Amino acid sequence: MKLQRAGEDLLLLPQKAVYWPRAQMLVVADIHFGKAASFRALGVPVPAGTTSANLLALDGLLAQHPVREILFLGDFLHARAAHAPATLAAMLAWRQRHPELLLTVVRGNHDAHAGDPPALLEIAMVDEPYLVGPFAFCHHPDVLSAAYVMAGHVHPVYRLRAGWESLVLPCFLVAPARMVLPSFGAFTGGHPVLPQPGERVFVSSGEAVLEIP
Repeated sequence: MKLQRAGEDLLLLPQKAVYWPRAQMLVVADIHFGKAASFRALGVPVPAGTTSANLLALDGLLAQHPVREILFLGDFLHARAAHAPATLAAMLAWRQRHPELLLTVVRGNHDAHAGDPPALLEIAMVDEPYLVGPFAFCHHPDVLSAAYVMAGHVHPVYRLRAGWESLVLPCFLVAPARMVLPSFGAFTGGHPVLPQPGERVFVSSGEAVLEIP
């Protein structure tokens, strides 16, 4: 789904990310690496493999679009337990396959608790708002900026209803001054949203992005 904001063409991708063609930038919110490992460290029996799923999803997007930089809108690591050796080993192996790729993380609330990722991953860590061209890349949507804000944090989802049936899908929440991206990560959940006046909702089925009338 092509959308223009702040004079720039953007693509809202079914994989729950935004692609900025002119900058060859992939924008991803709330990937929460190591969340499942964090739960298992607390004794909660949740499935393994979410780190691999996240990395495979990134690989899929890199195969579809020319990407110079991936910009993560906060909550890159879920908690300190995300520094588990198996999680970091998978991330390092992925990084070594993409040494030319620029990686930037705008620190979010979970990053403050988890700490920065290891230097071996060669990730630039920045604070919000991170200004690039006409955009202010943030974790929290309520950051005030004269630039157009792209943010995460909320994990927005939208409930579609048809009679007695309903379906919850991740969504992009787009307003005149800001855009909130859905959570990219596997095993992250979502927060139902109702659009406010002036806001548009674009849901992702995983295969297409559609605007809700």
